[in-house]
Amino acid sequence: MRRLLLAGGALLALSSATLALAAPEDLLPPSFNNPPPRATPAPSASPSRTPDTQPSARASAAPAPGSVAAPVVQPLPGAGDPMAAPGAPGITLPANLPTLAEIEAMEEDEIDQLLGLRPKFDSPPAARRAVEEVGVLAFSEGGFARNALVNQPAALVRSALAASRGPVVSRWGHILLRRALASRLNAPAGMEAAEFAALRAAALNAMGESAVARALVQDVDGGNYTPALSEAARQAYLATGDVLGMCPVLKLQPVADAAADTGSNAAQGGEWELQRAICTAYEGEARSADRRLQRALGTGTAPEIDVRLAQRYAGAAADGGRAVNIEWDGVGEMTPWRFALARALGVEIPPALLEGGGYDLPTVLIPATPLALRAAAAERAGARGVLSAQAMVDLQSQMFAGEQFTAEQKADAVQLRAAFAADSPEARMAALRALWGTGGSYGRLVLTAQAAARLPVDGALAGDDAGRLIASMLAAGLDRNALRWGRVVSEGSEGWALLALAQPARQSPVSAGALDSFMDDDASTGQRKSAFLLAGLAGLGRLDADDVASASEDLGVNLARRSQWSDKITRAAQLGNPALVALLAGLGMQGTGWDRMTARQLYHIVRSLNQVGLGAEARMIAAEAVARG
Repeated sequence: MRRLLLAGGALLALSSATLALAAPEDLLPPSFNNPPPRATPAPSASPSRTPDTQPSARASAAPAPGSVAAPVVQPLPGAGDPMAAPGAPGITLPANLPTLAEIEAMEEDEIDQLLGLRPKFDSPPAARRAVEEVGVLAFSEGGFARNALVNQPAALVRSALAASRGPVVSRWGHILLRRALASRLNAPAGMEAAEFAALRAAALNAMGESAVARALVQDVDGGNYTPALSEAARQAYLATGDVLGMCPVLKLQPVADAAADTGSNAAQGGEWELQRAICTAYEGEARSADRRLQRALGTGTAPEIDVRLAQRYAGAAADGGRAVNIEWDGVGEMTPWRFALARALGVEIPPALLEGGGYDLPTVLIPATPLALRAAAAERAGARGVLSAQAMVDLQSQMFAGEQFTAEQKADAVQLRAAFAADSPEARMAALRALWGTGGSYGRLVLTAQAAARLPVDGALAGDDAGRLIASMLAAGLDRNALRWGRVVSEGSEGWALLALAQPARQSPVSAGALDSFMDDDASTGQRKSAFLLAGLAGLGRLDADDVASASEDLGVNLARRSQWSDKITRAAQLGNPALVALLAGLGMQGTGWDRMTARQLYHIVRSLNQVGLGAEARMIAAEAVARG
């Protein structure tokens, strides 16, 4: 009520200029206009004036005969605009000034925004953090140097980050790019720190690393958020099921127009309103939240399904509350908002709405998702690099221990346990083959990496699956375990090719004969594996120049062809900047499949990474390319 009175007072103050244009109403008591007669002064000796000729107060105020009385309006200071507020030069009434009736219908935060009462920060000055070195990984924790990008062109960094708007074909490339984006970095000169944080968070969201993006945006105080950073933060919170995560920011900034400022569609603008209503409910204002949601439903601010999910979620904050039915009939698509709230509320989602929508990664990241669904989605998340091999094993271990799951749901968990703990190496190898199947899913290779590393080195045991066994170990970076198999794999085989790339160091170049043998046996589409092997060996400097030229001619590839991207990553490597090389390498690996990668791109990536001291990442990316080509 106090805020309402303040708002009304502010409006009256702003409106007083308009009222002053009409004849003023006399609010003074009569005694001010008709003062009592003064005592008559004593007669003066002056001959020029007598008491009878001295004018009275009433006489001086009387209009002259025949004239029309006009109100006297005191000029406003600051002057030219008749609509200027009294005592506030240059301030004019806004065109969309709400009426008192509209103000009565407003919520408290809307009134705060109207009157400019919303605080900039919710913490004392001593507790506020500077917008610098924003990130998750410090240099001592494996991140890149904090000033690695400070002296780099802001336009180049901005373009590289803005173009990173999708998945990365390589699991190891994904891990490298995530490391670069999550590092505690200072912004390049000429770029605002908040913009730098927003671009990095948006890139992390696009590659499925919303949990890392959420940690990154939390490293910035809410008072320093921009609309772009607010939208990136909202997407990160939704993808991790943290619906209330944006509430502290909403209290500090009017971000209702964030969707418009960032080019988002109208539906996302409506979601901001629903988000604010949910936050209001969890601040103890359940009735206010319900009014806002009813208003959103009545005015069409957001689709009905979005409002109903918000009503169900907000209702959980109050004692009791009315029931809200969630009906998916007529809903044609799934959105991050719907997915996050449905998962958080335990509402079953029709499978048809999830087909082809890319919701496997949020399924894994949202803790409220049923375990069986998380385990099923873990395969794709592991192949992408979002989940580690250990995390995938942990999910299957929970499935194995859960008594509520059927034998069919636990089938993979049973096979994985056998791959780790069966009585004989043969039984363990058989379990690995059962998990790999015939489809060649790379996610299954990641899942079995640790079990594969436990097998004894035996060529007869592995048979034709030696290549997959080695690829499985390399998928989790277990190169030392994989190198033990070097003495039993035949030269020119896929296992040999993977180890030739994965070796930390090599005393002599790879022989042209061995490369020719691999090329002759390569049955991949367009000999893609051979082209990737050539690019990897050339990038690591493990093949003579003449052999590179000969094999390039045989395969029809041109590793020396230049482009703007190749020139930039080559120059960054020459300058010895691993952070910029990592960003540009991630840009060069954008895509949904290895058919989008060329041997030339792989060559420049591997060579540049190796040149700036990221040899381990270069070797793993090259080996993965051959395994998945």
